[in-house]
Amino acid sequence: MAEQEDMPEGALNSDQDAAPQVSAIAQYIKDLSAENPSAPQVFQWQGTPQLDVQFNINVSRVSEEVHEVVLRVELKAGSEQGAHFLVDLSYAGLFGLRNIPEEALPPFLLVEAPRLLFPFVRQIVAEAVSNLGFPPVLLDPIDFGSAYMAQLEAANGDLAGGGQPLADVEPAGNA
Repeated sequence: MAEQEDMPEGALNSDQDAAPQVSAIAQYIKDLSAENPSAPQVFQWQGTPQLDVQFNINVSRVSEEVHEVVLRVELKAGSEQGAHFLVDLSYAGLFGLRNIPEEALPPFLLVEAPRLLFPFVRQIVAEAVSNLGFPPVLLDPIDFGSAYMAQLEAANGDLAGGGQPLADVEPAGNA
């Protein structure tokens, strides 16, 4: 406490202004499609449908310090009889990033931001499937860190094959 009292007020404020800051500004459904193409016959079908879940992450810069991260999840359920249901959700978040080193942006935007959005995506998908007349589907957690590392390894593999050095590769935004 005594150290702070000895420091000029401007020095304390400048340290706070230079500190890395991250904030979630907003979260929203960008696009949602839920289909039950085989109704009402699907409710008479026997057996458990096979689920296919795909995800994708897109990042775009909205302004100097604001990025939009869109987590897209596509869920398809089908069996030999046909399609049971389809849910396609793009859920976005706006993240304010100030004083973050450039090399720290991709790990945050492609790992931490989607991790923060995922619980909401999981809830929306479960409710959409339930509203289609089926038992809710609870998506298994996604390891965004592993997906990001796989993307980096793929970029390093391209480098070994004569591609661009990793430092020159822009983050694709897809995991």
